Amino acid sequence: MNEVFGPGAMSRRAFLATTALGTLAAAMPAARAASSAVEEARQIAIDAYVYGYSLITTDITRLQMSNVAKAGLMSAPLGSFFNVRGYPPATYRGVSATNADTLYSMAWLDLKEPMVFSHPQITDRFFNFELVDLWMVVKHSVGTNTTGTDAATYLFTGPGWKGEVPKGMTHIAYPTRYLGVLGRTYALDTPEDLAIVHKLQDQYKVVPLSAYGKDYTFAAPPVEDVGIKMDEAPQKVILALGLEGYFNWMTRLIPAAAEPAAEDAPLLARIAKIGIVPGQPFEMSKLSAEVQAALKDVPQIVTDKLNEGWAHLGKNVNGWRVTTTGAIYGTDYLTRAIWASNGWPAQQPEVSVYPTTYVDGSGAKLDGRNGYTLTFQKGEMPPVNARAFWSITMYQIDNGLWFYPNKLNRLTLSTRNSFVYNKDGSLTLYFQNESPGADKEANWLPAPAAPFAMTMRLYWPNRTAPSILDGSWAPPPVVKA
Repeated sequence: MNEVFGPGAMSRRAFLATTALGTLAAAMPAARAASSAVEEARQIAIDAYVYGYSLITTDITRLQMSNVAKAGLMSAPLGSFFNVRGYPPATYRGVSATNADTLYSMAWLDLKEPMVFSHPQITDRFFNFELVDLWMVVKHSVGTNTTGTDAATYLFTGPGWKGEVPKGMTHIAYPTRYLGVLGRTYALDTPEDLAIVHKLQDQYKVVPLSAYGKDYTFAAPPVEDVGIKMDEAPQKVILALGLEGYFNWMTRLIPAAAEPAAEDAPLLARIAKIGIVPGQPFEMSKLSAEVQAALKDVPQIVTDKLNEGWAHLGKNVNGWRVTTTGAIYGTDYLTRAIWASNGWPAQQPEVSVYPTTYVDGSGAKLDGRNGYTLTFQKGEMPPVNARAFWSITMYQIDNGLWFYPNKLNRLTLSTRNSFVYNKDGSLTLYFQNESPGADKEANWLPAPAAPFAMTMRLYWPNRTAPSILDGSWAPPPVVKA
């Protein structure tokens, strides 16, 4: 009798089963390793997408604003200023969460050649110029409460510049080839005050260093086909790039137009594992089919994460999200990307703080089909410097925060308004789609008949109590009627 199949021996079926189990057991670690590698690649792609978001958002914003033949409402050729002569219209969709408190002035500069910026003396109103590099970092800010009210001249230089700084200029060096000079000048919405501000805006100047002090006639660079929609919200433009297009945009900018910070080295080494290497094209086809499939939804995952992050940025104070950080991020790439996605660009906290809310004081989402109030008690108005101001802006939500067009053409409530105060000296504001009544319309900010968000802006906030910077003052809750 064959010993293999005889009594006391392993049956053929048992033998085969045991062999199969052994093979499966040997294969399981390999399968787990493969699954782990795919998940690692996916997480690396998410981290890389977050890392580059502020860079790509800023560059797209630059192109949409400066890749033009002549100055427009919110655009001007590279190397020149546009000056907004009135508040942005309710239909404006260029920059998410824009304000309607100041007149914008902006110039995008190519620091391939050093550029000189100058502004006149401004003593009777708040003004500020954010200096935004391609990473959306704002290390420097020029204006009333940062550099003073005297006339001033600045020399801006890009990576690797070495030269002599002319006398009378303040030199600021940047790690990126392009720089945004974003100015805000406070203005009353009256013909008389607007005319005064227009004269100031006309004195905001940028010229190449080689032309400084000489006769200079600006010539706009040629308009290029950059392959994106020039009139669509940057967040949508970014999604349309797809993953490969996004990472190729990123590696084209780094380091040619944007030197990474030294502290970015560990992340750059990590993302190189999936072929994202500065200065080199990114090719999805070089990744395995499994990895490509795992990376397909990364753009939407990150977009959703950033939108959700914006709604929860900072501390929850009476339903408002109050953040006193921004402008400078270090290795906090997620916060930087969150600001880029919905609040490009963040200002330095000592210049302004922007509490934002999507919910009422109980935590329920705001919806203009309901009625809401907010009450400042007597003596508890937003604490800002006497030469500055505060406002509350209404936004509808659509892949960003955008003005809500309404029959009053009222985008904000602010220190400019002639409010009707309560008998006890307090001030109640109203937020809803339908009028709260003729006697309350002076204090009414129309809302869409849909979910909405609001931003409260405190320019030049108090640095000592009561102050939003240290938490000794807090915005009141929005209360559902």
